[in-house]
Amino acid sequence: MPEQRALHEPFHHPARQRQADRLGMILFLASEAMLFGGLFAAAMALRLLYPADYVAASGHLKLWLGTANTAILLTSSLMAAVAVETARGGRPRLSGYALVAAILLGLLFLGIKGYEYGSEYREGLIPGLHGAHFEGRVQHLFMNFYFVSTGLHALHVIGGIALLTIAAFSRAARQDRTVLLIGNAALYWHLVDIIWVFLYPTLYLPDVS
Repeated sequence: MPEQRALHEPFHHPARQRQADRLGMILFLASEAMLFGGLFAAAMALRLLYPADYVAASGHLKLWLGTANTAILLTSSLMAAVAVETARGGRPRLSGYALVAAILLGLLFLGIKGYEYGSEYREGLIPGLHGAHFEGRVQHLFMNFYFVSTGLHALHVIGGIALLTIAAFSRAARQDRTVLLIGNAALYWHLVDIIWVFLYPTLYLPDVS
């Protein structure tokens, strides 16, 4: 659908303003990728230094929960892509349904992650809590990395859900901003998905990653 957005200084043409908006989002996403890149580098160092202990520590995680969450997040990312394409094709109702589906799947992801955290708490696998116990230094380091990386990712999931929600409501109330807003929100959601695609084998499948 056509976008008739108000121009803001210093822009004098809608196309240039849209390009600047998209470039700003891409630069922001690049900074987010660099943040997680440092975490992946730390995990790689631990994996290379203590391969057997790293794999053993990973065995305490619930593989089926991580796999389920991977499928859920991939499906949610697909729904975000559908929302963008249907918005571009002038089908706002279908775009709204796709956004709602992406949001609900994101919430389901967080619910499963919360359940997984509760299970790990009961097993004494959360560093720093009373009663926590670990089978050596590497498991302790691994669980630290696990909670820092997945916790930070969960915060990004919450932020992504907020963006998708704003895009969904904006679709209904401010249709002149639909395509660009949904597109930027979907870009962020895809980054959240890509980060998890790398976290999943790093944490749950270290023996094959």
